[in-house]
Amino acid sequence: MPTDSQGAILQLTAAGVSVLIDATDGQLPAVVHWGAELPALTAEQAQALVGASVPVTGSNTVDLPPRPSLLPGQHGGWTGRPGLRGSFDGVGWSTKFRTDTVSLNGTPVTGFTTSGAGLLEISALDDAGRLRLDLTLEMLPGGLLRSRAELTNLCDKTYTVDDLALSFPIPAEATELLDFAGNHNYERIPQRGTLRTGTHLRENRKGRTGADSAYILHAGTPGFGFGSGDVWGVHTAWSGNHQHYAERVFTGEQLLGGGELLLPGEVRLGRDESYTTPWIYASYGAGLDEVARRFHTHVRSRTPRVTAERPVTLNVWEAVYFDHEENKLIDLAERAAAVGVERYVLDDGWFGSRRDDTSGLGDWVVSPDVWPTGLHPLVDRVHELGMQFGLWFEPEMVNPDSDVARAHPEWIMAARTDWPVESRHQQVLNLGIPEAYEHVRKQILALLAEYRIDYIKWDHNRDLIEAGNQLDGGRPGVHQQTLAFYSLLGEIRSLHPGLEIESCSSGGARVDLGVLEHTDRVWVSDNIDPHDRQTMLRWTTQLLPPEYMGSHIASGRSHTTGRQHDLAFRAGTAIFGHLGVEWDLAHASEEDLDGLRGWIAFYKQERSLLLDGDVVRMDGPDSNVMVHGVVSKDRSRAIFAAAALDSLYPDPAGRLKIRGLDPHATYLVEPVSTGATPSGLQPPAWWGQPTAAGQAIECTSLRGTAQNDVNFPGASFPGSVLSNVGVTSPRIHPDQVVLYRVTRTN
Repeated sequence: MPTDSQGAILQLTAAGVSVLIDATDGQLPAVVHWGAELPALTAEQAQALVGASVPVTGSNTVDLPPRPSLLPGQHGGWTGRPGLRGSFDGVGWSTKFRTDTVSLNGTPVTGFTTSGAGLLEISALDDAGRLRLDLTLEMLPGGLLRSRAELTNLCDKTYTVDDLALSFPIPAEATELLDFAGNHNYERIPQRGTLRTGTHLRENRKGRTGADSAYILHAGTPGFGFGSGDVWGVHTAWSGNHQHYAERVFTGEQLLGGGELLLPGEVRLGRDESYTTPWIYASYGAGLDEVARRFHTHVRSRTPRVTAERPVTLNVWEAVYFDHEENKLIDLAERAAAVGVERYVLDDGWFGSRRDDTSGLGDWVVSPDVWPTGLHPLVDRVHELGMQFGLWFEPEMVNPDSDVARAHPEWIMAARTDWPVESRHQQVLNLGIPEAYEHVRKQILALLAEYRIDYIKWDHNRDLIEAGNQLDGGRPGVHQQTLAFYSLLGEIRSLHPGLEIESCSSGGARVDLGVLEHTDRVWVSDNIDPHDRQTMLRWTTQLLPPEYMGSHIASGRSHTTGRQHDLAFRAGTAIFGHLGVEWDLAHASEEDLDGLRGWIAFYKQERSLLLDGDVVRMDGPDSNVMVHGVVSKDRSRAIFAAAALDSLYPDPAGRLKIRGLDPHATYLVEPVSTGATPSGLQPPAWWGQPTAAGQAIECTSLRGTAQNDVNFPGASFPGSVLSNVGVTSPRIHPDQVVLYRVTRTN
């Protein structure tokens, strides 16, 4: 497109979302509107709307009205955060880019253009001819936006990139912020605040996504909830250092943005070298559920797709820890198969000198001391039982007490001659060094060649502190480490396309859309206590659909918190994700095994709905009562859960409301019987008269009472009644859950 006064204006619309982009007068593209769907505009209307969005000049401001682009810059008078910060050794630090070409789906465009989902590409040069900027803005079919930038140095001088972040405008009424905090064993905890003048900046310098990552930074109309309010959110799809920010400048403009967080001198571009940002995703919706559903639609469209028919998984960690004894592990496999488990994962402790967490990490060779004939007896038995076999790795980490660290101390990431402070007796192996990368690659591929391994649990158990390259004077290496990690995953998957990989990182510290381009599951948290998992699962689904979330049933007493819970609460929490078991079944009673078998059977019967439906989370006046569920795409079926957590307040319980159904249809709502009634149950009258559901199963509750499994017939209600009026909830003890099956009858 010639850099004349005409330029291009584009309107992209998909799934109820519109974005209107102004790329006229050779300027970098600015988003005039991002939000609810606009009617199909004419060229005259679009041009008028662009003009009508230009603010008047304020008191004591520059004469040019502010126009923040996807990459705001100071040359136009913008005094907020610049999108690009960098220089040629202090020169050329304020860039002025001029658009050279604009194309939509590969075709150059000028004037006004409308489209559905589409890929917009803009190329621009800076005024000195030293830098080229290639911007990409894509409207995905589900209404999700994403953008990234590539910066190329066109001259002989080195250009250092200090920061390159992309931003999206949000309207003035979006004054309430929601992002996340957390820690190991309690990830993705929501926090709210007010967007005031200035910058709300979330920087993550852990070298991985982090248990306390912002995750998604939302801004919305005050009081927005799961089903109400206009909400805008951004997510940085990057598994290394990263940032999210919300900014309001004194003239009233508001932005949401994100990008990689670069360490000093980490990206230095020579002639014709380029730096590409991660994708920055942007989701708009009426309520948080709609924002989440756009992310879910995108994740579910990836290739290869993770289907709802995910195998029920047993991980042996909390059953045996480092106590790897062949007969015991084979016995555990046989017990798992007997209750319906479909995948068996051998966790940490099978390799090198790894008898505890102080030694052997990084030596990916089966230990002859523990496995004198290799893993073959266990792997073969697991497959004979009809289960898949999975194996745990932590390829980016090493113990100082390991063969690889002794042989190659220069492969340890460090900013100086001495190594960084240890964490969990670990240091970080620098995959940015080709020889270190090849060492890990060869050892993993050798194991995949020798054994029939269907699944890898890929762990990452420490933050990257002073993560430099010893072979380059200690220069920062987090950027290169993250790219090498992605590359290694890509190579392994290309050579073994049927292999599934789980992202685990001290639990849920590497959960983002960057790692999800290369993996098939995330471990939500090392904490499997269902009381805490209720909150963590509820908010992890703000980005990920349920089929990507590892969600396990643990033993009766939590190994992490010490709390003790009924099987019904543990299982009724876990089924709203990719179900697994983390429990020494040799110590489970026959009643527990029968109950577990029943829950797994129920999950298998319903997993096509549980793992492929639309997630619905209900707002309510009491944070101790969590109501959520999944609704089928055609709105004919749903499964909902109502969990009571810390208290009995309010007493009696409030009404149960269910959103997401067809308001004009009638639905039968039935309490689900899965082996035991919840402790303290006082059912409401609309449940009907209970009938015995076969042989009674004893349920050991917190109070040691025995309760019988019964069925309640339930009742039918219009979808509009369930959404707007609700029905009476039962009374139950804390840390109990009631499941409902909802079926359209007309």
